[in-house]
Amino acid sequence: MVAALTRRFGDLGIAEEAAAEAFATAVERWPVDGVPPNPGGWLTTTASRKAIDRIRRENKRDDKHKEAQMVYDNVPPEPIGAIDDDRLRLIFICCHPALAMQTRVALTLRMVGGLTVPEIARAYLVAETAMERRITRAKAKIKAARIPYRMPSAEDLPARVSGVLAVLFLVFNEGYLATGPGTDPLRHDLTTEAIRLTRLIRTLMPGDGEVAGLLALMLLIEARRPARVSAGGELVPLTEQDRGAWDATLIAEGHRLVRERLAAGVAPGRYQILAAINAVHTSARDIRDTDWSQVLALYDQLVRLDPSPIIALNRAIAVAEIDGPDVALATVDRLAEALTGYHAYHATRAELLRRLHRGPEARAAYDKAIELAGNTAETAYLTRRRDQLR
Repeated sequence: MVAALTRRFGDLGIAEEAAAEAFATAVERWPVDGVPPNPGGWLTTTASRKAIDRIRRENKRDDKHKEAQMVYDNVPPEPIGAIDDDRLRLIFICCHPALAMQTRVALTLRMVGGLTVPEIARAYLVAETAMERRITRAKAKIKAARIPYRMPSAEDLPARVSGVLAVLFLVFNEGYLATGPGTDPLRHDLTTEAIRLTRLIRTLMPGDGEVAGLLALMLLIEARRPARVSAGGELVPLTEQDRGAWDATLIAEGHRLVRERLAAGVAPGRYQILAAINAVHTSARDIRDTDWSQVLALYDQLVRLDPSPIIALNRAIAVAEIDGPDVALATVDRLAEALTGYHAYHATRAELLRRLHRGPEARAAYDKAIELAGNTAETAYLTRRRDQLR
């Protein structure tokens, strides 16, 4: 787009400033108005208008001003570059390397992914006000640093793909278990779109192991969707799901991708390890057949790559199956400060305390998990578990 504007207005500086202003306008308007049918054309037209306004303000270059007015309503669409899909292209554009990783992901989730600020804040386990400030700072930086709107080329993709994968994973997670109290527990529209876009990236970057890993992870989780909520609207945990209801086709594809990555002989990344963990779970015909030692070994590998408290919490579930709930509880309790506002932390503690026959403490943990859980299906499940305590 910058090149096209430069050709029309004859000034690289005006073109770059106009493109940056158009991108900043999109950041403000698209989350409210929705992404336009032709985003590239919208941004190009908006940038043209910004350029015309700037020329008018400067009150010079009359000839170029007239030329700009002549082409004002007849701006051809920007070449689409390496990516045909409008939404995927916009995600790559928004995941600009000039922004910090968490900032670019949060901004893209708000602008293109369709998630609300509360949903994004819950995904990052931060306060809504903190997330709002983070997004506001990102918008200001785009404007101040004149970060240009530019169609990504094939050479741009590797530098941006990690942010794009993070966006798609968080969109998928919101669909897998919606966090808002006023939404459906499972949002099939979000999981389907995340899978679709990840498949497109896989086509663009077939040799990227983390792209394949994320696709496999999504497929193996999505395969369990038919068994995740009961007819009464209650969440069904993995231990109680009807495995005959799982989608065998999605599982087979996910397993194939995991095997391909193992055969590649390359050290796996975060998404590949998470996919392998889910492959172990979906390989077991019954919960009692789960190879928990393999799950724990994979989590040990994952912790070295991503020593986050949420990974440590998930690892503790495998520890409970091998070393017992008392050992797992000691691990979980060390995460209290980091995860005190995370409902799954309290739900995990409640289940471990339940297994240790510490009823009053388990009830208090269930109460806290119910207070923090926004999903109606999960709240129903936790309430039933709490009320079953003697």
